[in-house]
Amino acid sequence: MTKTEDQPQVLNFETDKGASRSKWLASGLTLAIVGWMGSGFIAPATQAEPDKEPVDVSLVSVAVESSSASLVPEVFTAEGQAVPDRDTILRVGMSGDIAELLVSKGDMVERDQVIARFDTATAQANLVRAQESLVQAQREYDNALELQQRGIATADRVTAAKAGLASAEANLVSAEDAVSNAEVKAPFAGRLEELDINEGEFVSAGSQVARIVDNMPLTVTIQIPQQSRSKIKVGQLATVSLITGEEVDGRVNFIGSSADASTRTFAAEIEIANEDGLIPAGVSAQVKISTGELMAHFVSPAILSLDTEGTLGVKAVDADNKVEFHEVSIVQAQTDGIWVSGLPESINLITIGQAFVNDGETVKPIVAEGEGA
Repeated sequence: MTKTEDQPQVLNFETDKGASRSKWLASGLTLAIVGWMGSGFIAPATQAEPDKEPVDVSLVSVAVESSSASLVPEVFTAEGQAVPDRDTILRVGMSGDIAELLVSKGDMVERDQVIARFDTATAQANLVRAQESLVQAQREYDNALELQQRGIATADRVTAAKAGLASAEANLVSAEDAVSNAEVKAPFAGRLEELDINEGEFVSAGSQVARIVDNMPLTVTIQIPQQSRSKIKVGQLATVSLITGEEVDGRVNFIGSSADASTRTFAAEIEIANEDGLIPAGVSAQVKISTGELMAHFVSPAILSLDTEGTLGVKAVDADNKVEFHEVSIVQAQTDGIWVSGLPESINLITIGQAFVNDGETVKPIVAEGEGA
C-alpha cells in the first residue's frame, strides 16, 4: 500500500548523526547530581576542633558580691503613745448649788487647791444642829449612868441612852463631812483639762465636775515582743522621737511580767521628765532602746527574698557554686540600706538573679569588676 498525502508521518531521529551522544550526556548529568547529593553520607566533612571546652549553657548566671560582717549596735524599736502620769475625774460628794468658782478651765492647780465651793448655809445649819444633839445625847447618857449607880435607873435606860449618843455622834460626822465636801479640791498638782460647772448651778452628789491631768512626768507606753523581753531591763535609757518632731531622753520604769493573751507581748513604760510640761499627752512616739552590739551585714533591701515557708532571708553562693538560703533578721534600717544578722562572717551574696534560682541549685556566679569572690 502506498502512503497517501492525507496520512500523518512520524519523525524519527534515531538514525540521525549525533543522536546517541545526547543520550549519554543526559545520563552523565543525572549520575553527577545523584552523586553530589549523596556525597555527605559517603564522605562527611571533617569538623574543626574547638579552641575551648564547651560551656554548659544550662546553668543560670547570677551576680554575686562579697560581704563581710561588721560590729553594729543592736537597737530595739517600738511604736507607742505618750500618756499623762495621772489623769483623774473629779466628782462631788454632796448635792447643792455652786456658790463660788475659783479657777478656770486650762489653769494649773496645786494639790488641795480649792476649785469650787457649794452654798454652805444648809450644811452649816445641819452641823450646828448635830453638835447640839450630841451635847444633849451625852448629857442623857451621863444621867442614866449616874441614876443606875444610885439604883434608880435600869440597865435598859442606860443602853438606850448609849444608843442615842452613838446616833448623835454619827450625825455630827455626817454634818462635818457635808461642810467639808462643800469645797471641791484638786487631789494633785496638774492642769485643769475640763471644768463642767458654773456658779449658781445645782449639782447632784456623784456628778462629774472637773478633770485634772498631770503630764509631769510623761509616760510613753509600748509593747515588747516575747523574743525581746529578756534584752530590756528597768532603768535602761531610751530615746523617744515624738510625732511633733521633738526627740527627748527617757528611761524604762516598768516592764510587765505577764504577756497579753492575744498579742503575746509585754506592756512597758518609758518615763520622760517633761519638767516644763510643754510635751502634750496623747501624741504618738517611737522608742529606741540600745540592747548591745552584734555582727551584721549591710545589704540592699532589694536582695531580700522569702522561702517557700515565708521566711525572710537572702540567697548566697557557696564554694561549689550552689545556692544557699540564709534566714536573716533586720537589725536596723538606714536610708541607703539595712543591717541584717544571722549570716556567716563572710559570704558571697547573690545581688542579681536571686529570684530565678532555688536553694541547692548549681549556678554560674559572675563577680562584678573590682569585687572579691
